Amino acid sequence: MVLPVWFEVGSLVVLLAILLADLLLIIKRPHIPSAKESTLWVVFYVALALVFAALMWVFAGGEYAGQFVAGWLTEYSLSIDNLFVFVLIMGQFSVPRKYQQKALMVGIILALILRGIFILLGAAIIEQFSWVFYIFGAFLVWTAYKQAFPGADHDDEEKKESAVVRLLRKTVAISDEFDGSKVRTVVDGTKMFTPMIIVFAALGMTDLLFALDSIPAIFGITQSAFIVFTANIFALMGLRQLYFLLGGLLDRLKYLHFGIAFILAFIGVKLVFHAMHENELPFLNGGEHIEWAPEISTWMSLGVIIVSMIVATGASLIAAGREARNTPVHTTTQAAEVVADEKGTPATVQEHPEEHSGPPTGR
Repeated sequence: MVLPVWFEVGSLVVLLAILLADLLLIIKRPHIPSAKESTLWVVFYVALALVFAALMWVFAGGEYAGQFVAGWLTEYSLSIDNLFVFVLIMGQFSVPRKYQQKALMVGIILALILRGIFILLGAAIIEQFSWVFYIFGAFLVWTAYKQAFPGADHDDEEKKESAVVRLLRKTVAISDEFDGSKVRTVVDGTKMFTPMIIVFAALGMTDLLFALDSIPAIFGITQSAFIVFTANIFALMGLRQLYFLLGGLLDRLKYLHFGIAFILAFIGVKLVFHAMHENELPFLNGGEHIEWAPEISTWMSLGVIIVSMIVATGASLIAAGREARNTPVHTTTQAAEVVADEKGTPATVQEHPEEHSGPPTGR
């Protein structure tokens, strides 16, 4: 079975409408979302993805539905890793918390546009040159190694500004201060861009760089450009709310990068096996297909992805709980406040002295 054209077009129209409505809601009412609000939005987008997978099962069969779910989970897990860098960007540019939602949403929309172009190019290359899977597979294995063992200078590399941001600083006039969530402002009678334009560019380009490994990874699960793109949309749609929901929890997911590295390595090996099975390179096996190379099924890929994330998240939370039990309460609270202040995210524990009926007590 194949997906009907009306289903593909209708799905993209509905998803675009949801994204625009979400953006308009942020512009109209900028605020710091509560944990409850963020949770409801994340649940809504996850449920929407599952409904979409169910519809795909009805119209195209279980194989396509499985490819979408595996691709979506892969992109979602890699997108969670993006949040670490988003936190650094928000802190680096001192974006007011009230306007971080708009910055994230615009950055995500820019990333989707750029990813769409990347996906179309990737699909065209794969259709013409099947040997590109060798390159994708080797690249993912290398990326997995760098993900698992980033090195001491990893944080410094993440904090460096991209070439696009440096070019913006040099070519356009940018004010020193934010003017709400505006992109343009007037300073001493002169129209200028606000630092928000730099934040948009930094978020969009950073996400595109992450796509250099995530999109080849999802092409290792499916060769349908439509499934690749929709999996990216669903993974990024709830990313803004997940950013606020996780908050300080990101620092507790200390083993997440190992889970992501394992997923990338697994898909990289799967791509190499697929390239061997479809081999057309004349210097390998005389240009003939390598029949002994195994074909890893979509459902096995889905199982590996789910188990990897469950193990990595579970191990992280167990380790964090053990550390919390061995850490004095006042130190934990102060650490949460410092991290929240430095990274521009809502504190995990927020105290409101005005709610206490008695006088404050000192430590």
